[in-house]
Amino acid sequence: MSKRRSLSPVARPDARLLILGSMPGTLSLQEQQYYAQPRNAFWQIMGQLFGAGRELDYAARLQILEDQQVALWDALATCYRPGSMDADIRLGDAVANDFRAFFARHAAITHVYFNGVKAGELYTRLVLPTLTDLHQKLPRTTLPSTSPANAAASLADKVRVWRKALVSPGKPAASRR
Repeated sequence: MSKRRSLSPVARPDARLLILGSMPGTLSLQEQQYYAQPRNAFWQIMGQLFGAGRELDYAARLQILEDQQVALWDALATCYRPGSMDADIRLGDAVANDFRAFFARHAAITHVYFNGVKAGELYTRLVLPTLTDLHQKLPRTTLPSTSPANAAASLADKVRVWRKALVSPGKPAASRR
């Protein structure tokens, strides 16, 4: 079992929405790209919401999200996990990313979204206690995981929930489609 190290955040200083995963999967770490697993629905959903689908190259997808004031990162900086399943993360060895520093550099963040239950659990357990009162009070929403392991929800259902959360009225005007 090898130690996994997260990817760097994708975020402009004016980012308003933060989408967190738990820890990138094996293929994402090999490719150094968020959600590189073709069966992961993340980029299909981003394509429907913002026009940042897999038909574009990775840099273009990231640029679109940044232009929409959407940031990507993961709850964990490092962990031990065989394979790509969140259920296999060894919690005793998991180390959270430095969110105090992240929020200091990205003061416009108004909401944290979790790509799946595990990301929210890790954030609550390892990150929340380290944050200032102001950042502890940021609204948080758990969205259906885009992982192929989450077969309980259809792509259409995932898109509907993600759209309601990310591009409904009250969200940044640039994000509405």
